[in-house]
Amino acid sequence: MALKITTLAERPGLQEPMWRMPDTWPEFMLHDPIGWAYFSRIADELPQHVLVATDEAGDVVARSFSVPFRFDTEGRRELPATGWDQVLLWAFDDLRHGTAPDTVSAIDITVAAGRQGQGISGMMLDALRRNVRERGLSGLVAPVRPSRKHTESTGSIHEYAFRTRPDGLPHDPWLRVHVRAGGTVQSVAPASMTITGSLDQWRAWTGLPFDVQGPVEVPGALVPVHCEPERGYAVYVEPNVWVRHRVDR
Repeated sequence: MALKITTLAERPGLQEPMWRMPDTWPEFMLHDPIGWAYFSRIADELPQHVLVATDEAGDVVARSFSVPFRFDTEGRRELPATGWDQVLLWAFDDLRHGTAPDTVSAIDITVAAGRQGQGISGMMLDALRRNVRERGLSGLVAPVRPSRKHTESTGSIHEYAFRTRPDGLPHDPWLRVHVRAGGTVQSVAPASMTITGSLDQWRAWTGLPFDVQGPVEVPGALVPVHCEPERGYAVYVEPNVWVRHRVDR
């Protein structure tokens, strides 16, 4: 398969078709307030950290978002339990203050609906590693959303993250892609993303009644959503898995 993968800085005209690319994200995943505040800004303010893949017809088939940040500094140096949300906050705080980055965090690798299962995600991950290396940064980390954890939403993320097959590779397909690319599973980010909404919002996002106190299993969610009918809200705290990549080879 011949794909052309470049940064958005190199082909800025792809920004609009990139946003139009059909994906398979569950609706509720689009309502994290940190994501609302910062995700789209990456394309405008850090286009050299956005990768876009087009096929032979010129159609956008995948995208990759990442953010540079300073990891080796006071108060950081440990991969945060608040994962995805935290690295976005760190990255844009560093950008605002002009702090020189030393590390990049992957934020999103999405393959177009209908183009999944063709090895494109691995190509995007390889391109991301090259992009980090070419920019002279020393490390790449990723708060990975395991692709099959949603089928075991009531199970332990800590057990799932480190579960392996007989060949020693991760049980989860997306974690397996990362490890095959040279990544190592480091730790769990138990509160990587927090999505809170009214019961009416959760009903609109999921089509579920959200009328019973306690955990609600939602299609696409990695863990149950906690519902509080008497208080009128529900909250989803998504765990991710930290993976660290070497980029010097």
